[in-house]
Amino acid sequence: MSFSFRWPVLIGLLALLCVSQLAFAHGMSEEEKQAIIEGGNLSYLWLGATHMLSGYDHLAFVFGIVFFLKSFRDIAKYVTAFTLGHSVTLIWATYQGIQINYYLIDAVIALSVSYIAFTNLGGFQKYLRIEAPNMLLMITGLGLIHGFGLSTRLQELPLDAEHLLLNIVTFNLGIELGQLAALVVMLILLRVWRDKESFRPFSRLANSGLMVMGGLLFLMQMHDYSHADTSYAAESKAVEVSAVAEGLSEGDWQDSIVIDLPPQGYKEYKVMQAKDKLLAYEWITDGGELYYDFHGEPAGDKTGFFQSYQIGTDSKVSGEVKTPFAGTHGWYWKNKSDKPVRIILQFRGEYVLMQ
Repeated sequence: MSFSFRWPVLIGLLALLCVSQLAFAHGMSEEEKQAIIEGGNLSYLWLGATHMLSGYDHLAFVFGIVFFLKSFRDIAKYVTAFTLGHSVTLIWATYQGIQINYYLIDAVIALSVSYIAFTNLGGFQKYLRIEAPNMLLMITGLGLIHGFGLSTRLQELPLDAEHLLLNIVTFNLGIELGQLAALVVMLILLRVWRDKESFRPFSRLANSGLMVMGGLLFLMQMHDYSHADTSYAAESKAVEVSAVAEGLSEGDWQDSIVIDLPPQGYKEYKVMQAKDKLLAYEWITDGGELYYDFHGEPAGDKTGFFQSYQIGTDSKVSGEVKTPFAGTHGWYWKNKSDKPVRIILQFRGEYVLMQ
């Protein structure tokens, strides 16, 4: 084996090793979450850019897309298809509050990396003896799936309800800037290397590596998904209501309920009340802190208006409100951790139970 073949192989293996290490760092750190909560839209822009640049699965997919593209027209066409795909679902799913288990969506994204590499290697023609599906349509469709993954990560944060759309669009703009920066580096390296004799063996190694990497990431995500579900079921059964309730104060409470939140899950609980009625409450978790929003929505309103009475992150909260309007009033909780959390809620007032 000549030296000209060995060094691209070594570089390719090193690149794959780096990617495998990034798999354990993907996602939003607690520092990033705190910065985005305290900052404005520029923080969303920065977070979007850095999230894309650390998103090994998204970058691997983009790398696969442009690997054999030479003309600017083709590059622009296929990258735009991917961009439109993930932008549509990122904005729409986040704005509508649609969430998909992030282990499952990351598993599908991992398979998309294997798919693009398999296509680059001519797998459909060589092994399946069929023509590959229309690449432009497939990239657009897979882009839609990637957008759900980006949306799931963004919804880990307590987004500003008053500026929700602006927050989402700014985050998405940061995603595109990060993707553009990574794309420029990829295209420069590929352009310099493409005319080298070593490019052909490297292309086989790189795409084979991407295909294997996607398969391994799929298995990792499915393992984490099954483990999270098992953990949730086991822990939920183990936590007794009486043990959690020890932290609640005694009082003349009318109703008491138990609510279980899965990892990265959210739930709402509301009651119906007339105007100027008292609603006093207290809730506590089995140890995990939750983001919460105690709010009300006017009866018959179709504009999406709601009024928040109390917002924060805590494991035990109490308070009361004199309802400013007739309608539904209650709580939204978001579990941003990877462990299940149980809530015990007790309240009193003049209301009609809805659940």
